[in-house]
Amino acid sequence: MYSNKENVNILTALLVKERVKKAVVCPGSRNSPIVHNLCACPDIECYPVTDERSAGFVALGMTLADNEPVAVCVTSGSALLNLAPAVAEAFYQKRPLIIISADRPVQWIDQQDGQTLQQHRALEPNVRKSVTLPEPHNEEERWYCNRLVNEALNAVRLNDGSPVHINVSISEPLFEYDVPKLPDERNIFMLHATTDSICVYEMAADFFRGKKLMFVLGQLTPEVVGNSLEAIEALKKVAVVLQEKLADDSICPAQPIDEVLKMIGDDEAYRPDHLIYIGGTIVSKRLRQFLRECKCKMSIVVNGIDEFCDTFMHTTDMIQGLPEDVIGIFANETEGVKKRDFVTLWDKAFDKALAIRKTFKPRFSQMLAVKAFHEKMREEAVDGELFYGNSSAVRLGNIFSDQYIYVNRGVNGIEGSLSTAVGYAIAHQEEEDVYCVIGDLSFFYDQNALWNESLPPNLSILLLNNGGGGIFHQLPGLERSPYRDSAIAAQHTTSAEGICQTHDIVYFSARNEEELYKNLDKLFNSEEGPVLLEVFTNTKEDTQALKDYYQAF
Repeated sequence: MYSNKENVNILTALLVKERVKKAVVCPGSRNSPIVHNLCACPDIECYPVTDERSAGFVALGMTLADNEPVAVCVTSGSALLNLAPAVAEAFYQKRPLIIISADRPVQWIDQQDGQTLQQHRALEPNVRKSVTLPEPHNEEERWYCNRLVNEALNAVRLNDGSPVHINVSISEPLFEYDVPKLPDERNIFMLHATTDSICVYEMAADFFRGKKLMFVLGQLTPEVVGNSLEAIEALKKVAVVLQEKLADDSICPAQPIDEVLKMIGDDEAYRPDHLIYIGGTIVSKRLRQFLRECKCKMSIVVNGIDEFCDTFMHTTDMIQGLPEDVIGIFANETEGVKKRDFVTLWDKAFDKALAIRKTFKPRFSQMLAVKAFHEKMREEAVDGELFYGNSSAVRLGNIFSDQYIYVNRGVNGIEGSLSTAVGYAIAHQEEEDVYCVIGDLSFFYDQNALWNESLPPNLSILLLNNGGGGIFHQLPGLERSPYRDSAIAAQHTTSAEGICQTHDIVYFSARNEEELYKNLDKLFNSEEGPVLLEVFTNTKEDTQALKDYYQAF
């Protein structure tokens, strides 16, 4: 029988799956659930050592003898600090040492409770990874605990071996052992695109044995996308490839991803059985939710070196490496692979959604402004670079843009969107025009980007001003707060006209459809710059325009 502590059982089960066969255990009451599990587990042999200072070096010697990871388990408090010399030695010898410490519940740390100190990250910088396991109370917390253990146990094998620290919060009662077997925990298998290239090719071959194949490309630089265009086209012949305009540098309409997801609802036929996610973040919340609900037999995430992102909560395999390298490897494995019915199914849905989008005419709103902006870009054959603000703006861009979109999606904050566009325009002022489509809160928050002696003439700004944070009018339930407009959505009556006068920026405005089209023409054909077109809309009309659009699907 095993302990009834769920985080301890998750840890024990994954130690077994990672083939950790030896553990040095030290005495203590707080760590007794962990020690009990390690001793009760037939796959792990335990070696009791009383002195933690010695125990760490005993475990280090075992790693030298077998060149395999070895665990050492201590109780809470200063017991952990006694491992520091052995951990430092293991770090510089690159030995795979797994330090497991029991900890008091977080609410009792620094409260003069016995054997408590700040244990999380206490052994840094001499460990490759530090994690603290929560005591899970729901499925999301169970996933979090599983992910943390996977992250730490994968890190122990990095760079030929590294010590890691797994700190385990354990509340009382401590001594209940009534769980008959360990859980079947998800074990994430990690490979490196360069050092494990043969295994990555084998994984790619396994991937293409699936029936419903899907690639999802998160934010990528246009250089990476450009270098991978041929490979991406090869993948599209045999698999569904989803990419927002943050990862698509081709001159073609944006994929109607949200629109298709709205149409298909819960239809299982559209859900992949083999999924791979490459690149940074995606904008679509609907897509993230869809992918989290998919029960994939194979779910691969490609991360950068030392990154560990389990975005959709069901990763089975992880590849660390450059996106273009992994895209190329998988594309090479498409030769001889037949196009699946799954691809045809999605293609038909895309075609249907694009046809609806093409005929849809929004009312006067931010949606119409962005649609008209991109129509004018195509009409004028404009080949400038596009920068979008976060929130509502980039979501509209992902509907109407047929060019690559730059947007600060690392953290998704509103600050700095205008400054980033200004910086790019300064660096490329002799080469190309730069267009920034931005909402009012993002613009006014970052207006000092225009307080700049280097402000270049090749910058054009489409400012979408509806007097507040329009996205807050699209969040169901928030309308129940009487403070939504005044405090949460930052309602205002500010205009950019005075700012433009101060900084010698050509200013146009539009308050109706006729003015919008007339002044878009001026925006793209102004002989002087920089130039700004401020489009004034109404939040209710903006919200209704989006509702009308998605109701069409």
